[in-house]
Amino acid sequence: MGYIEPAPIKDKSNPFESMMSRFNIAAEVLGLDEQVYNVLKSPSKQVSVSLPITMDDGSIQVFEGHRVIHSNILGPSKGGVRYAMDVHLDEVKALAAWMTWKCAVVDIPYGGAKGGIRCNPRAMSAGEIERLTRAYTQAMTGVFGPDRDIPAPDMGTGPREMAWLMDEYSRSMGTTVNAVVTGKPLVLGGSLGRVEATGRGVMVSALAAMEKLKINPYHATIAVQGFGNVGSFAALLLEERGCTVVSISDISGAYYNEKGIDIKKAIEYRDGNKGTLEGFTGATLMDKPEDLLTLDVDVLVPAAVEDVIHLGNVDQVKAKLIVEGANGPTSAEADKIINEKGIMAVPDILANAGGVTVSYFEWVQNRLGYKWTRERVNRRSDRIMKDAFDKVYNASQKYDIPMRIAAYVVAIEKVAETYKFRGGF
Repeated sequence: MGYIEPAPIKDKSNPFESMMSRFNIAAEVLGLDEQVYNVLKSPSKQVSVSLPITMDDGSIQVFEGHRVIHSNILGPSKGGVRYAMDVHLDEVKALAAWMTWKCAVVDIPYGGAKGGIRCNPRAMSAGEIERLTRAYTQAMTGVFGPDRDIPAPDMGTGPREMAWLMDEYSRSMGTTVNAVVTGKPLVLGGSLGRVEATGRGVMVSALAAMEKLKINPYHATIAVQGFGNVGSFAALLLEERGCTVVSISDISGAYYNEKGIDIKKAIEYRDGNKGTLEGFTGATLMDKPEDLLTLDVDVLVPAAVEDVIHLGNVDQVKAKLIVEGANGPTSAEADKIINEKGIMAVPDILANAGGVTVSYFEWVQNRLGYKWTRERVNRRSDRIMKDAFDKVYNASQKYDIPMRIAAYVVAIEKVAETYKFRGGF
């Protein structure tokens, strides 16, 4: 499976407002200057385009595309392009802002961006998707660029679409520009270690948090919601480090085995079963998929969609530690109760930042014209993720605030300080 930068799938609450509610709390903790606040809360650029595409049956269909650049204060903006029917501007704005904070919290020189096209890629042929991708790239030629804005895969896109995007952009420039996009196939300049990068970052974050909570990995039980790219690699890597994964889930339902699920076998089964766990016999199918979230486990990894932990179920969450593999899996309203229950939550902008970290490595390698080994990529990514966790944890102790707000504090402080040094006023 190709790497994608995790993104919300459905707009259960306004995602931009949810992001801003956390941003506002962190800004208050920092005593952020009002002028800087006004700059950081607003996207620096929003581009919306109409894309007329000739379909296979000869008809012309017009698609709506967006690209939002939230910030380029730290460097060129970075963020995925998603294809889905529920793409809308507020969601893209929220995702772009999340990318700004995510890049800042792991201290890589990128701003945040996100893009999307309202379409149903499952109902489209490869030729139709290619024509759509190339039209979108043409429309964004003045936005994209290795020194301006660097897209990547997201929901509904993957290495194939990034290869088309790179090729179309390169044609417009008259030369091959590998570094304009990340998440490419390896033969086009993709990076080793990219596929498992986000799940690996979740693993590093989980182990670092378990150390702080004095949870022994060899005695720890884990539940992982979502068994796509992020969830499956997080489960596999945690299992390799001694943890017992007792529950996993995907679109077919949630599966439970008190003695532990063999994650390697579950991945092999999924890959040989049209990408689903349906019929998996290594665990018992639970009556209700959402019951996974309230299991009595040490660590809960929500790695599927947004807002799965909300006011309706947060009271029943029993995990000592939540490590967010997906973006926005906890609603803003549920934060207060999680904090009151004494549950540590490693937030999305920290826990799933391993993906954008290795995307950064891909860009660096493209700029250098040199390939790193998988071992070097993993070693450097692990170090960045561990350093970021320590920085956020120290901020949470210093200000006596939850890890989520601490992550925003670390990120906002970095961007605000950079803005001032660059002569923002």
